[in-house]
Amino acid sequence: MKRVFHFIIVACILAFIPAYGMEARLQVSLITCWPGPEVYELCGHEAIRIRGIDEKGAAMDSVWNYGVFDFNAPNFVYRFVKGETDYMLEAYPFKWFLPQYMMRGSKVLEQDLNLTPAETATLRRLLQVNALPQHRVYRYNYVRDNCSTRVADMIGNAVAPLKISYPDSVSFPSFRNAMRFYHRNYPWYQFGIDLALGSGIDLPISSRDELFSPILLEEKMGSARLSDGRPLVKTTTTLVEGREGAVLPPTPWWRTPLFASLLALLLSIIAFIDMLRTSSIRKCEKIWMCVFFSLLGLAGCVVWFLVFISTHDSTSPNLLFLWANPLQLVIAACLWWRHTRPAAAAMAVCNLVVLIILICAWPLQNQVANPSIFPLWGATLMLSAAYAIIYPRLSYKHRPSPKTRKGASRRRSASSSRYSRKK
Repeated sequence: MKRVFHFIIVACILAFIPAYGMEARLQVSLITCWPGPEVYELCGHEAIRIRGIDEKGAAMDSVWNYGVFDFNAPNFVYRFVKGETDYMLEAYPFKWFLPQYMMRGSKVLEQDLNLTPAETATLRRLLQVNALPQHRVYRYNYVRDNCSTRVADMIGNAVAPLKISYPDSVSFPSFRNAMRFYHRNYPWYQFGIDLALGSGIDLPISSRDELFSPILLEEKMGSARLSDGRPLVKTTTTLVEGREGAVLPPTPWWRTPLFASLLALLLSIIAFIDMLRTSSIRKCEKIWMCVFFSLLGLAGCVVWFLVFISTHDSTSPNLLFLWANPLQLVIAACLWWRHTRPAAAAMAVCNLVVLIILICAWPLQNQVANPSIFPLWGATLMLSAAYAIIYPRLSYKHRPSPKTRKGASRRRSASSSRYSRKK
C-alpha cells in the first residue's frame, strides 16, 4: 500500500513538471515593420509574436495584430472621417504575417522581451481575453490609440506591478512634427493632415506619447528597463532586411502643394491687376475665381464637418475653419449673374476682414499651418479685394444713364397719350 501511495505522489509530480516547463519555453517578442507605400503604412506597424511550446506540448508561433480593419464595413469612409473608425485585434499564425512585408520590401525587426514565465503567461492570457469577439474591436485613434500604443499598454499590464522606464529623450516636439517626418515624401497627404487637424497635435509631447510610432516604440523598447532593473529587451534580430523603394520616392517639386499654391497666388495677382486696370472682370477671370472658390468651399465643407460633427479629438479647435468654409461657394456661384453679385461682393468683404484678423492673430497662437496655406491666403486676399473694389463699378455700369431714363419716361408718356386718345 505504501508503494502505491509513493507511486501516485511521484506520478503527480511528474505530471506537473512538463506543464510548467512547457509554459516557461514560450518567448514573447515585438515585431516592428518599417513603412510601406500606402498612406496608412507610412508610420510602420507593430505586433506581438508568441512562439515556443505551449502547456499542452504543442508547437505554436502566433502573431497578435491590433492593426486589422474591415474596409468593406458599411459606411467605412464616412465613419473614418467622422472619427468612428473601428480597428480590431486578430491572432493568427506568424507565417501569414511576414510575407506581405517581404513582398513590399519593408524592413522587419524582432525584439525578444526579457519576461519571466509568469509575465509571459499573463500577457498571453490578456491577449486571449482581448481577442474575444466582445473585446477585440476598439475605437482607433491615429496618435492616442493605435497598433503601437496598444502593444505598449499590453506589455505594461503584463509586467504589473512593475513599471517600464523609457528613455526621457524626445525625438519630435509635437505629433505634427512626427507626422511630417514620416510623410515627407507624401506632401499632398501631409497638406490634407495640416488642413484637417487643429492645434491639438501641436502641443508638446512626452517620451511616452511618442510610442504612437512603431519605429520610435522599437527604439525606446531597446533602451527601456523594468523597475526591478531588468532590461526589457534581450536580443534584437532582423527578420527582413528591406530594400530601397519600399515607400514612394520624393514628390517632384512641380507636383507639390507648395508649387500649386504659389501658382494660384501668381494667377490671382495677375487677375487682381487686370481687374483693377480695366474696372471689369473678364470671362477667364470669372472662371478662375469660380474654380478657386469652389475648391476652397469644398475643402471648407470637409473642415467644417471635422470641426463641428466629427468626434476626432484632434480636429478641433482649428482656426483654419474661418478661412476654409462652405460660404466660399457663394462667390463661386453668385459672381455670374447681376442679381446675385451683391452676395458675392459681401462674401468678398467678409474674406478680407477675416483673413486680415487671421494673419495678425496667427503668430500669437500655437497652431502650425502647412507652408502651402499662406500663398493660398494671399490668393484669397487678391481675388476678394479685386472683386470688392470693382463691384460698385460693375453695378454702376448696369444702371441706366439719365438720358436713357429720360427717354424711357418720354416713351411711357407718349404711349399713355396714344392710349387715352384711342379711348
